[in-house]
Amino acid sequence: MNKGNSPICQVSFLNKAASLVSALEGRDGRVIGKAPKFTMDLKRISKDDFLSNLASEKRPWQGDYLAMYSSQWRGFVTDPALMMVPVDDHLVHRGDGVFDVMRCVRGKIYQMEAHLQRLERSAKSISLDLPSEYRQIRDILKTLILEGGESDCLARIILSRGPGSFSTNPFECPSSQMYVVVSRYHSLPVKCYQEGIPIVTSKIPIKKSYFATIKSCNYLPNVLMKMEAIQSECKYSVALDEEDCLAEGSTENVGVVSGDGILKFPGFEKTLAGITVKRIFELAEVLVREGVIQDVRFEKIPLDEAYLCSEVILFGTSINALPVVSFDGKTIGVGAPGPVFSKLSSLLRQDMSENEDLLTSIDWEAK
Repeated sequence: MNKGNSPICQVSFLNKAASLVSALEGRDGRVIGKAPKFTMDLKRISKDDFLSNLASEKRPWQGDYLAMYSSQWRGFVTDPALMMVPVDDHLVHRGDGVFDVMRCVRGKIYQMEAHLQRLERSAKSISLDLPSEYRQIRDILKTLILEGGESDCLARIILSRGPGSFSTNPFECPSSQMYVVVSRYHSLPVKCYQEGIPIVTSKIPIKKSYFATIKSCNYLPNVLMKMEAIQSECKYSVALDEEDCLAEGSTENVGVVSGDGILKFPGFEKTLAGITVKRIFELAEVLVREGVIQDVRFEKIPLDEAYLCSEVILFGTSINALPVVSFDGKTIGVGAPGPVFSKLSSLLRQDMSENEDLLTSIDWEAK
């Protein structure tokens, strides 16, 4: 006979359980197993109440939101309180959508066509039909930037599967939707570029190659990478692939300058093809011709090799080129921004302000 299942043991267990409940009773006004009494008075909100409540709440983080277009409204708003997406849009509860972000620099949009092409590739990769309003995307972007009134800003385009249900079935959504948001641009403190920044290796697994190459709205791994970096008292982290080679940051590409003067970037098989880093690759040919570097390549970069490089640099739409001086606590190069970063950064700034082939003009006189 199993003694653990004997009537005596069962009675003993029940007595102990009753004593535990009795001991816990009164600690927080509840007894285990009983639902707490709710005293909150829930109001039914009317449309008028809804707008009134929105206006009464202070949301300081919305101060940088300048304008938003929604294909559902077929128009735009400049009141941040109204910049919302329906909760049943599959973008919200399934991450079913794609997006892209571009910079407006000194009143002109930089590399707009390259960003739109990547957005369209991402949409095609998940079989997301472009909404009919997308045909006017260039005019919508220019109008929103003008209405936002900031010559230096960020423009974010989001294409979603659209509202339709709370399931995973994309065919329950009658039509795809487009949201465009223009927000104020804030550069990093100058100190970050003058002195460099530390980074850490991320422990978050990278996305599988198929999903890594799509700029989808499912950014949970990226969010966790950013959280990890901040908790490590750094601004940025870099993930590794299955072979312990550098992959990418939460929203940044990474490059290194090897000891023999070769500028290297991880390939795009397992990372997002960054618009900025692709342009940097092209600009780096100038440094090859000048003899500043020996070559520029896309290839695998083992973590141990990265530690020994003379320079490590992050690249992205919002940061341009950012020098790394410490990686996992190990000093990179001489512990200060290097010459390759300096020259690439200068070339990129010039490109962003003077290369008319990559700049889309906006008629600011029309405002």
